[in-house]
Amino acid sequence: MRYLKTSEAASLLNVSPNTLRAWERRFGFPRPQRSPGRHRLYTHGEIAALRDALLDGLSISSAVSRAREGLGADTNALVGALNAFDGARADAAVEGALALRSLDRAVQEVLLTALDEVARRHGTDSVQWAFAARWGNGWLRRAQRLVSPSMQEVRIVLGDASRDDLDPDAAYVRALELLATRSGATVLGLSVRGVANMSEVLATHRPDAVVIAGSAQPDDAVARWAYAVRLATGPLPVAVFRRGAQRARVRTTGATILPSTPGEAARHLMELATHRVAAASAQAPTAPRMAADGA
Repeated sequence: MRYLKTSEAASLLNVSPNTLRAWERRFGFPRPQRSPGRHRLYTHGEIAALRDALLDGLSISSAVSRAREGLGADTNALVGALNAFDGARADAAVEGALALRSLDRAVQEVLLTALDEVARRHGTDSVQWAFAARWGNGWLRRAQRLVSPSMQEVRIVLGDASRDDLDPDAAYVRALELLATRSGATVLGLSVRGVANMSEVLATHRPDAVVIAGSAQPDDAVARWAYAVRLATGPLPVAVFRRGAQRARVRTTGATILPSTPGEAARHLMELATHRVAAASAQAPTAPRMAADGA
């Protein structure tokens, strides 16, 4: 994925950086990401699509509409492939989306949007949904295996409260896991249905934050799982993730409610975890100085 700084994007469009930022505010497009230093980074695909539309003599509002339509074609292509039960075509549609977008935007704007559209059209008891949901979860798992190991000392335990791969929550949970890993965390995913022997796994993983994702499991089961984690680790930041407009209903005192989109949720979760790591480092006792020779 190629990214452009504000000056580079503005130069490609033959406008000033101030004009580019004004378009962003007015139209929400092109929509930049932020670097670790909070600088704008534009995807080359969006800038190129907007430039091509402007070169055709369109006004900025019409150019933005055309560029968006062109990018939206990826979602339509993926929906068509899933409705046709064509996994190879579905893979190609996502690869095409990745040529124009970052991973988190391709996952959220194309893959998850396409899955939601299949569920809306056919229902979650349909054979179309059965195929689409399995394909989507499989793609997200494959993508996570390709993410480079984290160099950061941030560890997260994810309590999966979805039912199975056909649960509409499942792909959102997989997406959160993928994007948190890509953000630099080591993520240990556990089903909330597994409670016994929790101390054995957490003794080695030593998490910095806990997130409960999904809503298919009963509140009592989720609460028992969260309590088992707390017994094994002591107090930790706890967050809750639900897709879309679902309301979080978890009996976990002081839990942080994450944004409903996996990318934003992953960023907030990393902030919770890194804050905890920094606080723990600040409280750690300093090593005693070596005694002077001959003392």
